[in-house]
Parts: sequence; structure tokens; C-alpha cells
Amino acid sequence: MLAGDLVAYSVSGTLNSAGNNLVVLPTHYGGAMKANRAWAEGKRSPLSSGDYCLLIPALFGNGESSSPSNACTEQAGTAFPRTTLADNVRAQRQLIAARFNDAGPCLVAGWSMGGMQALQWGALYPERVRSLLAVCATARCYPHNALFLDGVKAALQADPALASGGFPQHGLRAFARVYVGWAYSQRFFRDGGYRALGFESMEALVAHWETDHLRANPHNLLAMLDTWQQGDIAAMPGFGEDTGAALASISAPTIAMPCRSDLYFTAEDAARDIAQIAQGECRIIESDFGHCAGGPGYEPASTSLVLQAMRDLLGGAA
Repeated sequence: MLAGDLVAYSVSGTLNSAGNNLVVLPTHYGGAMKANRAWAEGKRSPLSSGDYCLLIPALFGNGESSSPSNACTEQAGTAFPRTTLADNVRAQRQLIAARFNDAGPCLVAGWSMGGMQALQWGALYPERVRSLLAVCATARCYPHNALFLDGVKAALQADPALASGGFPQHGLRAFARVYVGWAYSQRFFRDGGYRALGFESMEALVAHWETDHLRANPHNLLAMLDTWQQGDIAAMPGFGEDTGAALASISAPTIAMPCRSDLYFTAEDAARDIAQIAQGECRIIESDFGHCAGGPGYEPASTSLVLQAMRDLLGGAA
């Protein structure tokens, strides 16, 4: 479904008469809406009880919401407008106002860029959201994270086919190879953690990432990457780009769940962020799976911790 030809979204469950059972699960970089449904499946999930109305809004640029791949001719491809975390969250708020009786979410939760959007919700609409969960995410894209993104972007843009309007097969393969090397920890590769994912070798895992990225639209990848790289919850009127002030404005109970071995959104950065939120709590995931540890349904042990945090935040909200 589309809201105003902008935000694609999926819904399960029904908004109750009090309007206090809405859970919002924004998508992550490159993730389709169906990926977030893993958090709502199985007996362990508090979201599978039927007590909640689950809204999964897709990130601008992901190919489901407005994106370079599906925009009108004037905004297609490289002409697609720059979009921010705040743009995404404002559009989600408009969607909720139009289709969900302007309900205030009892929980906004996300992984990676989804977690960045959750924190943006808290700063942009502190009076609207009742709890927040940011998994493997920080309030802004810190310098080393941005430098990593420069690397994957350069790998893709080095393929001349991208500029000429062709299909940058070599660039997408290079993008995937750089990306996968940062997605997990050093120990994951050294100790053969990829075997837990069903891959017999590191090369098989890399080949899987290459195949997956060859299905992606390169301009979609770059649009989302730009949103990530410039991401800062303070990049909106009222905060003067002061990330600390934006964090301090968040009044909702908030749990940050960085992974100890995440090379993108480091545990150190996330812990420093959450310490500036009055009702903030940091629960570090101890895993060798790096950034991928927090992905919805990706690593069972980490997923169990995320679902427990959801359960704790929801309490008796519905």
C-alpha cells in the first residue's frame, strides 16, 4: 500500500479503541518491509500476541516507498531528492494521522537505520511516542561510520557503467565485498562464524552478498546511503545541530542495544548517546556477529535479547 504515493507500509493487527496499541517498526538500510516481520513471529515475540497494531513503514529509497527506482521521470535515478531521517519520520507521522487516527505509538523500534529513525521519533515528537528501542544504532552517523560509507560508495561509483546509465555489475560486486567485510566482527571471520549461517567458507558468504546486491538498484543504494551518512537527529530546526540537546529532549523510556563488536554503530558511541537520555538504558549485545547481530531474526540469541527489551518497554501499554 502507499500513503500519498510516498510511504509504503504494511500493517498487521488492529488499532484498539483507545488508540494505545500502535507499534511502529521502521525499516533498515536496504531492508524490505517483510524483514521486520521476523520480530513479530513466534511465541517468544510480544508482538505476536495479537494485542498490537503493527505498522512497518518503508524507508525512502528502499524501492518500496518513493525511491530513485520508482519516482516520476523528473526525480528518477540521480535526480532523486535528498531525504533525511526527519523526512522519513515526518512522513510516518502524517501516515499515522491520516490512517491510524493520529495514534501515539506505544513503541517505535528499529535496527540500524531503523533504530536511527526510532531515536528521531523521540526527538521530533517527544509528546507522541511512549517508548523507544534502538538496536545497533546511534543518534547520528559518527565520523568513522561515515568514512566506511565513503568506501562502499566509492566502490560502486568507480564502475563507469553507473555514470553512463548502464548496469554497474562490477561496482555492485565491489560494494558488496567492502560492505560484508564490515558487517561482522574480525572474530566472526577468524573463527568461522559464517558456518552458523549455513556457509561452508568465507568465500561462499561473500558470494551470497554479491548475488544479493546484484538484485539491488544502485541509485536506491546511494540514496539510502546518503540518508544514513548525513543522519543526525539534531539536523532539524530547534537544536542547532546539537546532537546532545536532541538526545536530552527525548522523554520516553529508551533502550539502546548496541553490539559489542559492531564496526558501524559502535557500542561506545551508542552508550554515550543513551547516557544523555533521561530515561535511557544501554543493554550491550555480546556477540561476534557484529552489526548483523541485531538484525530482525538474524541471530537467535541476539533476537531473544531484543524481544525481551520490547517486552520490558511495552509492559502493560496495550
